Amino acid sequence: MSRVCSICGKGIQYGNKVSHANNKTKKVSLPNLHIVKAVISKGGNKKVKVCAKCIKAGKVIKAV
Repeated sequence: MSRVCSICGKGIQYGNKVSHANNKTKKVSLPNLHIVKAVISKGGNKKVKVCAKCIKAGKVIKAV
């Protein structure tokens, strides 16, 4: 199961967690994805994984 937004392509980000003693360990940041039933062209509905930023921006039209 992929952790990528189907609209903007936002995915996993990798980096370092840095402690006060300057120790570095690997860190993974996951996007805030939601499974939404969205309206696709020609009147069809489909479940897609969309990040919260795309939902707030109105890039996805939710199906009722």
